[in-house]
Amino acid sequence: MSGTTLTRRHFIASTVAGAAWLALPGHLRGQTPPTRPILGTGEHTYECIHDWLVPPSNIVWGDTHGLAVDHHGHLYVSHTVGPTSQTPDAILEFDPNGKFVRSWGAEFKGGGHGLDLRRENGQEFLYHCDIAHRKVAKTTLLGEVVWEKGVPTESGVYPTEDRWCPTNVAFHPEGDIYVGDGYGSSYIHRYSANGDYKGIVIKPGHEAGFVQEPHGLWVDTRSKDPKLVVADRGNHRLQEFTLDGQHLGFVTEGMRRPCHIHYNHGLALVPDLDSVVTILGPDNKVVASLGDGAPEDLRDAPREKFHPGKFVHPHAAIWMNHKDILVVEWVPIGRVTKLRRV
Repeated sequence: MSGTTLTRRHFIASTVAGAAWLALPGHLRGQTPPTRPILGTGEHTYECIHDWLVPPSNIVWGDTHGLAVDHHGHLYVSHTVGPTSQTPDAILEFDPNGKFVRSWGAEFKGGGHGLDLRRENGQEFLYHCDIAHRKVAKTTLLGEVVWEKGVPTESGVYPTEDRWCPTNVAFHPEGDIYVGDGYGSSYIHRYSANGDYKGIVIKPGHEAGFVQEPHGLWVDTRSKDPKLVVADRGNHRLQEFTLDGQHLGFVTEGMRRPCHIHYNHGLALVPDLDSVVTILGPDNKVVASLGDGAPEDLRDAPREKFHPGKFVHPHAAIWMNHKDILVVEWVPIGRVTKLRRV
């Protein structure tokens, strides 16, 4: 990409940024319209649009934890709900242009965490991991509960319910569900599509084949043989397994405390709690490190202390389409950033 092209695009982006800034609520604006930062290089160059999704005035972000996108491009955000929010709704839906559509999910208040979406027999469903109420739930896109599951006592590894705290799910190609107990005892379990318990797939530990704080997980279908890939956050790595839980390998390059994984053809998107969003190529080598804000810890800082173009604590990230990226952060005042490829 030539310097002239990037400068022109940056000028256009800055002009649009000023207009968007004027539309933000007062508490999200400074004294002057910001210039949107440009992150990355080459084909992985992005315009950074902080606070691209803003809740309506009666809803206040808590920790923004989870993201999903449906086949219409509608976006779903899971958050813990801020203490001054006038509604307890933990799930917000926005259209592809970022316009608020609806909210629901009061039953997940305080615990809205992992959020994943799957199409089943022509209908799309959301899978929620609630860390306050320690449950996994399947709902429609409008919030009707299909089933809920609490601690899997049949596994024989949970003497008390407080040893169980699910953080994210992944989907087996044949319909089963993997659940990562990322904030509990670090097991990964397998369920049927109907929520029936099937057993432990991966156990806690630090050696190859074991995980510690399996915060996020995804099934990688980029090769002929699908792999279960775990954001093995407590061990500072991604770890690859067969679908039956046999160790295949590690990804450690660029990994600090990876939270999740989302694939887009040959690329893997990894939001990292240690202040960066990383893109891996088909060979799992780093092709972009975006918005690296380490080593600062601004989690409890007011919004005006955040640095434009720098992440605080990325918690989930998805490809909105086949080029743009959406990132939510683990900060108690919430933040949703769009990275628009330029």
